[in-house]
Amino acid sequence: MPDNQEMSRANVAAWNDRPYAAWLNRHGTPAEAAARIARDPASRLGTVRPYLGELRGKRAINPLGSFGGKAVAMALLGAEATVVDIAEGNARYARELAEAAGVPLRYIVADVLALPEPELTGQYDIVLMEFGILHYFLDLAPLMTVVFGLLAPGGRFALQDFHPFTTKLIESRGTRHTTRKHKISGDYFDDTVHEAEVPYGKFLPEAERTDLGKVRERFWTLGEIVTSAAEAGLVVKALKEEPNQSSDVYDKGIPKSFTLIADKPER
Repeated sequence: MPDNQEMSRANVAAWNDRPYAAWLNRHGTPAEAAARIARDPASRLGTVRPYLGELRGKRAINPLGSFGGKAVAMALLGAEATVVDIAEGNARYARELAEAAGVPLRYIVADVLALPEPELTGQYDIVLMEFGILHYFLDLAPLMTVVFGLLAPGGRFALQDFHPFTTKLIESRGTRHTTRKHKISGDYFDDTVHEAEVPYGKFLPEAERTDLGKVRERFWTLGEIVTSAAEAGLVVKALKEEPNQSSDVYDKGIPKSFTLIADKPER
């Protein structure tokens, strides 16, 4: 089994291939994407928004923040926003996105597990991590230790990700326009590392996907995720399991995502 560093090297290589081109295809130019976010930045934060409270004047950091959509939304709502991510292409798009939105954005291109010590001095009021991120870590304990170090006393950790029921158990076939069928085909307790297509690849022309690097993924149970946050010293305040947010009736009744809210003690 690989260690965290080996997984990180593979994922850095895959994510540093062509993400900028993929985001152009997916979101349009940074100016076009910025205009959409600026129309309603609160809605860009989705169901996690009520847990973040007043953002004006707060220091917020978005580890694995990709192309900066959530961070720019927080900045438009008054936060001092920072992103940490491993991909230069993500950073390029995010910086251009923030410039087009007219907000400052600090972007650190780094492995979140290798952040410089000055970043881990408890200076952030909010750590936001969202969607498709935890499976890039072979061990959650070092990640949660970093989260704890980033947060100021009383600060809030908000985590949203895809529900393990969906990522570990369910195989779905069909589309929203046909009768979608679900089958339990996985092992909820499987802890092996899998190789997968880099997520942004689906936004590139098919001819450009064949030589993209592969990412390594290890999926976690909900219990492992919550326990890792608690063992790092964070106080769990809420765990909300959420259905599909789309209008797809065939996914009704299946948990598709979850939100975990945990605070760093005041002292």
